[in-house]
Amino acid sequence: MKALVKVAMVVGGTVPVALFGLILAGASAVDASGRSSGGLVGGLNLAVMPAAGRQYAPWYGKSAAQCPGKLTPAILAAQGWTESHFNPNAEGPPTQYGTAKGIAQFIDTTWPSYAEDADGDGTARGAYDPEDAIMAQGKYMCKMVKDAEASGYSGDPVSLALAGYNAGWGWVQYYKGVPPERFAEGQTYNYVREITANAKKWATALGGPGVAGLGTGSGPDAIRHAYSQLGIPYAWGGGTPGGPGLGFCDGRNGYLDGRCSASVTKGFDCSSLAQFAWWPSVKLPRTAADQYAATASRPVARGELKPGDLVFWSKSGPAGIYHVGLYFGDGQVLHAPRTGKTVTIQPMDEAMPKGDYVGATRPGA
Repeated sequence: MKALVKVAMVVGGTVPVALFGLILAGASAVDASGRSSGGLVGGLNLAVMPAAGRQYAPWYGKSAAQCPGKLTPAILAAQGWTESHFNPNAEGPPTQYGTAKGIAQFIDTTWPSYAEDADGDGTARGAYDPEDAIMAQGKYMCKMVKDAEASGYSGDPVSLALAGYNAGWGWVQYYKGVPPERFAEGQTYNYVREITANAKKWATALGGPGVAGLGTGSGPDAIRHAYSQLGIPYAWGGGTPGGPGLGFCDGRNGYLDGRCSASVTKGFDCSSLAQFAWWPSVKLPRTAADQYAATASRPVARGELKPGDLVFWSKSGPAGIYHVGLYFGDGQVLHAPRTGKTVTIQPMDEAMPKGDYVGATRPGA
């Protein structure tokens, strides 16, 4: 890595946005909203990509849509995995150019040129804001793809852009292509190979192992119904069995940064999403507490959960249910988390406080 930093000073050109992505420890068409008309979420098959990145799938779709016909969501998502393992708090070692930060590992000197408040929650977190960083990543990659197309260098433009993102465009210019394996101990060469290989796997159509692979029956059907809404905003009190709807504020819930966000947001809250998912085969009541009460006669042990089961959280037992989600499989829950977030898929123990999990039920059993 030190060699890569040293030669970057000599060659000049664009400073690499990220120098450390490979060594961080642990760390169908898409519309303008990032959702896909073909079943892929943001152009990605969640079932074949790492769980840590599934919640960001709609954002990779939106980011790729900034560069139509040139970038795919799978390329940007695979790049995010290689850079940080989808860790929004990742950091590389300090360098003379600054520290590589966040899910997309932006260098301090590069970030201001591509930064934007993409998710509308302010810019205080900078490159550590994953949604903002993913959108900036797409903008920067798009610029380099266009530079690559104009360059006449050997290799496909996306591979050239990936090499520029990792090593700096100056080294792509120097080699008139992707730097060879001997450059920087193979870091850039392998960076491009790893991302392109993962992108091919993660763009797999859902006719394979995606939600279609969940099986048949009312539970998997409920998951497929809810899955179509990934990326839709959370709106307290919003949503109906027919789809997203405007919410409201009640003096305590629905506020973001001191303003009533729910009343101007068309989306779902946790229980309306569950209701939407199961309708009309099971007509669940509207609130999480009522949904638990209506299905409590069909409890499911955690070790026996199946796709579509309702999972509940409470701070005071069944009488205090405050959140519901849909079990997705593989220890994941599909849910609408809270104001300021979107419908997403997360590990169950990260979706809500682990100690608040109160149990699960199976509608229609």
